[in-house]
This record gives sequence, structure tokens and C-alpha cells, in this order.
Amino acid sequence: MKKRTFLKSLAVAGLGSSLLPQKTSAFSLDRLDFAADDIWDQLRKGYRLNPDYINLENGNYCFLPEETLEKYMNHIRDINYQAAYYMRTVQFENKAKSAAAVAKLLGTDPEEVVLTRNTTESLDLIISGYPWQAGDEAVFANQDYGTMQTMFELAAKRWGIKTVKIDIPMHPKSDEEVVEAYRQAITPKTKLIMVPHIVNITGHILPVRKIADMAHVQGVEVMLDGAHAVGQFTFDLHELDCDYYGSSLHKWLSVPLGCGMLYVKKDKISKIEPLLAPGNLELKTISYLNHIGTHPVHTDLTVLDAIDFHNRIGGKKKEERLRFLQKYWSDQVRNHPGITVNTPEEAERCCGIGNVWVEKMSPADMGKVLFEKYKIYSAPIDGAGVKGCRICPNVFTTTGELDQLVKALKEMAA
Repeated sequence: MKKRTFLKSLAVAGLGSSLLPQKTSAFSLDRLDFAADDIWDQLRKGYRLNPDYINLENGNYCFLPEETLEKYMNHIRDINYQAAYYMRTVQFENKAKSAAAVAKLLGTDPEEVVLTRNTTESLDLIISGYPWQAGDEAVFANQDYGTMQTMFELAAKRWGIKTVKIDIPMHPKSDEEVVEAYRQAITPKTKLIMVPHIVNITGHILPVRKIADMAHVQGVEVMLDGAHAVGQFTFDLHELDCDYYGSSLHKWLSVPLGCGMLYVKKDKISKIEPLLAPGNLELKTISYLNHIGTHPVHTDLTVLDAIDFHNRIGGKKKEERLRFLQKYWSDQVRNHPGITVNTPEEAERCCGIGNVWVEKMSPADMGKVLFEKYKIYSAPIDGAGVKGCRICPNVFTTTGELDQLVKALKEMAA
């Protein structure tokens, strides 16, 4: 076999790093005893945790387990070794394989999914490429992610559309209460509504399929912000029946920083114009929307490793663990004097993310005291009607660490 043919076969398989010395981690997920009571203590050993504080802000970036990190570093070495040869031969083929793996994880068609750099890029591609006409209306919520809201405001400046904001009920008595909040904002001029699959500041999981059904009856398209959904809880994209979906894979799926995904329903692809022109303007596939030039292709390869790690734990098992951890601490302080929990109590409306407020403190001061006095890192939230700190444990978080959080919150409220 010629050297060039040999190298290409390795690159296609994602095995080029076998040519280089590889560092191996002492921990292996394959050696976990999933029937043991201490399964999560075993898994914790696979992460390198900072001993200086308890990290309860895994929602911003879920860092990689050591096993995935080592594979990521080997991909970097491999790409550096093959250099331009890799970039000119198999990079796009490998990126498509990773996108297809994401599609499989989410129960959808590979032809409807591409890799992006994050949720913001994914949803901005839709907002900026949508066929807006002056007077069209777009609906979204005050609790939506800030830069997504400002992207709609930018669209308003560019194309003369009208933006309509709603407030999502924080503790709804029924799904219909949430659906109704969106229904009331829709008019004959509404073209697109943006809905958070899970509200990033409170952890509230919305009844997105019911919202989509309501909107579609009125001829309105639905774009879901799933920044925190992929890898946190299980779902099937086709069952959600949205038109567009974006997520950040470097959050709960623990892909390296700078990786996201965009889903576009197949019959909607052609109506969206790309933000950056591809090499071929006649393309009819979703790749038409995804040209970003040279980028860190080793991250694309690591998507496969992260999905493999996730699947070996089990998506449902991981979801149950994250929901258990959130309920473990929030249920202990939910009705405590001077403390407000901003996350719904019902299990079906929440998972790993929670938000709590010590009412006599500003969120900024609350976060500062948690970190400086109790060595607990969180994310202060103060806006869109939400005051408190976002608390995001991960699968490796222990109940003992959450006992320290509960103790701290009760002392701060006293």
C-alpha cells in the first residue's frame, strides 16, 4: 500500500493518531460496575476536578472527562501530523460523520444536521437568513438568552420586522398556561417564534411540542433554543416537530469548547440564505448554511468520542442522575424561610439546572458569598424577572457537596 493511501485510510477512520505515541488515562469507563451502589463515585474518578472550590456551574461549559480529553489531544496531534493533507482530503467527510452521529443521538435525519460552533451561531444563521419582509413579526421571551434577543433586534433594524416579547410563567399550573402565553402573542403577521427547550436561567423545561402544534396550526414556524438540552435529558427531535433547532455540544454533552449543532427540517432548508457564502451557491443540502472556512477540525472528530462516552453511561441514566441531584438540593430549601427556588418543582419540568435566591441578598452578593465563604462556584442571575444563582451540578457531583450548598443557603438566609 502506498504511503498516501495508507495515511488517507487512517484519516477516514479517525485513527491517524495511532501513528503517534498516545497517553492513556488510568480511568476507563469500560471498567465501571454499573450495578454497584457507588457507580457515580467510580465515574467521578474519571474527571480532573479543581480542589479549590465546588463547581456548581457546569451549564456554561461541561469540561471533558479525562478519557475524552486524551482522545481530543490525540486528534490535535494527528491533525498537526497530517496537516494540509488531512485538510484537503477527509476533513469534510469526517465532519459529516460527526454530524450524522449527532443526528442519530437526537433521532433525526443526517441530512438535517450540521455542526456549528455554538447555539448562538446556529440560531443566528436562521434569524439572519430568514426571508423577512417589512412588517413581519417574531415572538420570543424575556427569559431567552440575551444575544438571541439582540439578534432579533438587529433583524428589526435591517428588515423592519417587529419583535414581540412575552414572559414565560415561572411556575405554571399546566402546560396550557405556557402554551397560552405564546398563543396570545401570535398575530396574522407572526412568521417565527423562538422558544427555549429549557430556560437557561431557571432550568424550566417547556412543553415545546404543544407549543409547536399550536403555532403550526396558525402557520407560524418554530425555532427551539436547545443550548442546554442535548446531553442533559433525552428527547427525539422529530417528535418535537420544530422547524429549527440549535444546541451547544460543549455543554452537557462534554464536547470540547466551540462546538454546536443546527437542525433544519428538510423542507425548510432551501428558504434560509447562508450567512457566509459557500463555495458552491447551487448546493441544495444543509451544508449550504454551514461554510465557515478553516476551523478546528479536531473538535469535529471528538464529537464521536463524546457521544460514545455519553452512550456508554446511558442517556436516560445520566438524565435521571442530573434530575436527582437538582431535586436533592432544591427540595431541601424550596419552602425554607427567606429562600426562593426559581425552578419548577414538577419532575417533568426540570432536570439538572436549578436556580435559587436568598431573598435578602442581591444575586451578585449571593454568588460572591457562596464562593468566598463557602467555596461554591455558581452563576448569579439578575434579569428577566429572575433573581438568584444558577446551580448546575454534573454527574460527578456528590450529595455531600450539595449538602454543603444547602447548609450555606440556610445560613445565608438566617
